[in-house]
Amino acid sequence: MENPLILVVDDESKIRETVAQFLKEQGYPVEMATNGKEALEMLKSKKPDLILLDLMLPGISGIEVCKQIRKESQVPIIMLTAKGEEIDKLIGLELGADDYITKPFSLREVEARMKAVLRRTNSSVEEIEKEKILIFKYLEIHPETREVFAKGKLIELTPSEYAILLTLARSPGRPFSRLQLLNSTWGESYAGYERAIDTHVSNLRKKIETDPHEPIFIQTVYGIGYKFGVNL
Repeated sequence: MENPLILVVDDESKIRETVAQFLKEQGYPVEMATNGKEALEMLKSKKPDLILLDLMLPGISGIEVCKQIRKESQVPIIMLTAKGEEIDKLIGLELGADDYITKPFSLREVEARMKAVLRRTNSSVEEIEKEKILIFKYLEIHPETREVFAKGKLIELTPSEYAILLTLARSPGRPFSRLQLLNSTWGESYAGYERAIDTHVSNLRKKIETDPHEPIFIQTVYGIGYKFGVNL
């Protein structure tokens, strides 16, 4: 993607302007917003290619902004925050953020993360366009539309649940460790949060399995992690 438009959303003027100025010097067109309301308005009017979104915003929080954006757009989002607790990181990623940078950060790190997210997003689009519908018994996965159907019913999955399911379903019978699933879902920068995978798998089983306690699709591989059931 050539010269992607970046939207910087932060209520701290020093951080917002410093990041924006740096990105402009690197050749990126940049728009700025000081709060969540402005960010949502600019999403529609400016159509940015990537959003740098502060978590702690006045009024509408960054988490709520991310949640609202994901209802209508898959634009890449990198969350910026001074908070480093695991729960905050997982909440942001669960709601659909593509990456997460904790303040203080270096401007070079921001650019590197941006490039990685844009590269990953563009590659995913190309792969999805070529991928056919995956059908296993009563389960259907539609990569092009990111929809999942169980017994003909549309199943609402979070971005994390969908990413885990698709990773496993693409390679039936292959065991994946929690770290491998974490990397495929959010990237290797999140090593250390492997146990979050168990929570997502548990929720996923409740949504797609006839009996979550005797799963046929997402099976546990003891001592390793999980695999997608083969011989379906």
